[in-house]
Amino acid sequence: MSSELSFFDENIPCLAACPVHTNAGMYVAAIADGDDEQAYLTARMPNPFASVCGLVCAAPCEDACRRGAIDRPIAIRALKRFVTEKYGPESGNIEEGGEVWKKVIAPPSLERPESIGIVGGGPAGMGAAHDLRRWGYQVTVYEATDKLGGAMWLGIPEYRLDRGILQGDIDQIVNLGVDVQYNTKIGVDISFDELRERHDALFLAIGAGLGRKIPIDNVDADGVVTAIEFLINMNRGFQVDIGEKVIVIGGGDVAMDAARTALRGDDYDIKREEALALSVDDRSPMTEAFDVARSLTGDDSRDLTIMSLESREEMPAHAFEIEEAEHEKIRFVNRRGPRAIMVKDGVVVGLKTVGVKSVFDAEGRFSPVFDEDDIQILEADTVILAIGQAIELEVLGENGPDEGPRGTIGIDWDTGATSMDGVWAGGDAAKGPRTLITAIADGRASAAEIHKSFGGVLESEKPGKMVELKQFHRLDDDYDRIDRLSVPVLETGRRTGLAQVELGFTEEQARCEAKRCLRCFANILLDPQKCVLCALCADVCPVDVISLVPTEELNPEEKGGTVLLLDETACIRCGLCIERCPPDALSMGMWSGVGVPEWT
Repeated sequence: MSSELSFFDENIPCLAACPVHTNAGMYVAAIADGDDEQAYLTARMPNPFASVCGLVCAAPCEDACRRGAIDRPIAIRALKRFVTEKYGPESGNIEEGGEVWKKVIAPPSLERPESIGIVGGGPAGMGAAHDLRRWGYQVTVYEATDKLGGAMWLGIPEYRLDRGILQGDIDQIVNLGVDVQYNTKIGVDISFDELRERHDALFLAIGAGLGRKIPIDNVDADGVVTAIEFLINMNRGFQVDIGEKVIVIGGGDVAMDAARTALRGDDYDIKREEALALSVDDRSPMTEAFDVARSLTGDDSRDLTIMSLESREEMPAHAFEIEEAEHEKIRFVNRRGPRAIMVKDGVVVGLKTVGVKSVFDAEGRFSPVFDEDDIQILEADTVILAIGQAIELEVLGENGPDEGPRGTIGIDWDTGATSMDGVWAGGDAAKGPRTLITAIADGRASAAEIHKSFGGVLESEKPGKMVELKQFHRLDDDYDRIDRLSVPVLETGRRTGLAQVELGFTEEQARCEAKRCLRCFANILLDPQKCVLCALCADVCPVDVISLVPTEELNPEEKGGTVLLLDETACIRCGLCIERCPPDALSMGMWSGVGVPEWT
């Protein structure tokens, strides 16, 4: 948790869990109240990739949501998608000169002379570019490929993240006046030393684009590929030969993406061939043939298996990713490890596996124990290794910053500062492969540090204030009997082509789901000068969160007094205690600190 958050910000669990400090409770409540534009502004303010995150964010806010203690957490990510579809770049409602544009992504009002170079156009790099350009810096992004987006484009499959939506978020950042140098790879097309001479500060966000291999026999055989290499080639439209029997080794989200992408291998082939045909003639007679071919794909002819050391419950992949893979008839083999790649004439024909007794030791550390008496051979003609990623530090040259303890760029964990003055780093290259939202947060955090190094002042460092609410929302009596709505998805039989699997909420569904929010951003306030310790508030509280206890229970040295306690983690903000209090000592307030738009 960042040090600038006050108690009241930490008391909003969804905000405290979000790496970019999005006040999810605020925008969820706005949706429940029908104020969708305010919801969008709140969701977009701290996150330049709000539309992308509405589709693919790991949603740590949902893991922290207090509603989960009652039944299941609010579907926060899906609700973000609901409002970005109405007001994000994909909606067509944001145009230069419009009110939403002015409030959220207006170009800088003051141009600064300092030049900032950003190496890598992924989520960390573009997150930094967004903020630095908003502050008026001259920003140049050096991107090794011909497209911006990094892992969002190269690693996330198209059936999860529509490329048009990704491009919309990117375009809004570039249109702020960011200069982009495409096909410019550090260490090849330009050196680290040249970049230092060219710019007043650098932010290194080169990602983790190398896949890890395991030290087993024949790991370099024809038919073995790392997951990151496989996903990059598929998403770039390159030819990738995928066999009929595919085994993916790994239990994380990347393994799920690799397996589900391999299942759609024929669809990727059709898209690539169609792109080649359309590049010759936009009205190619082949279009109809492609449509017919696309309708025939997804016939489950390819045999996909995900093999992991972990049990089903131990797998690090998100539960919904595993469930979607199961719905698509991908087979899971748990508690087995790879021993050797079986080959014939240098080509993969199978995988020798060993049983796993346990994966973690008594302290919870990764320390697998194998059962050498349990050996099995699984047939395969393609093996995809989804066991981690590595950083290509060599591109920085001999004069680059110090290396970190895990083969990353060495940084100060909070600020992103490297061992070299004027050079910051973030994202996967500095902290290892993590989630999209943490990479965005890294970029924004380092941008703030760069801004401060040139004398800039941050809005987030201004003190928050408590605003008393004269009117406040009260949950319905049956609030705890309304379960979470499942996010609609395409039926398995209709998942042809590369269409998005998740469909999103209708307006009616969004309102219903949003009304489940407990509104943790509202706080019960006590004026001790008015309180007479009558205990009527405790009597009326439906969830027993208020109690009066002798002072000596909290401090043995203080005797003879009484203390009123409120359990914020259990409070449902119903306001009955406020209405019952005879001397009006209780009130409801909202903290306008981190994550709250100034226009609320």
